[in-house]
Amino acid sequence: MKRLIALALVLAFAQAASAQLYKYVDKDGKTVYSDQPPANADSKQINVQTGTSTTTQAPKSAVERDKEAQKARDEAAKKSADAAKASALRDAQCEAARQNLAQYANGGRMQRTLPNGDREFLSDEEIDSGREKAQKQVDDVCK
Repeated sequence: MKRLIALALVLAFAQAASAQLYKYVDKDGKTVYSDQPPANADSKQINVQTGTSTTTQAPKSAVERDKEAQKARDEAAKKSADAAKASALRDAQCEAARQNLAQYANGGRMQRTLPNGDREFLSDEEIDSGREKAQKQVDDVCK
């Protein structure tokens, strides 16, 4: 009788230790994990082992921890440098856009150089159009 109870307990815990899991994509395109198979969707059955693992991982040595910490610091420094470069580029673009707008805002006659080397004065409509474009560029770049 004791053997039968022990066998029933072992089987019950063995069943609880390994669970069936189903993975599928629902109608909204989201990945769903469930213990029940879906009624109208293709699913993939995944075997999951629960409980303690028989393989244990040795604790990391101080040298390994130092290497990981140095790698994390290097990555953080690189991200910081990249962010600083991007910020400097945005600042330079903003300053150039503001200078362009200032040229249009100062008024006076403006000219452009034609492909053959001759110079042509801009009309008032072209200056107004250029000023509007320059203002939009400042608004976009200098957020």
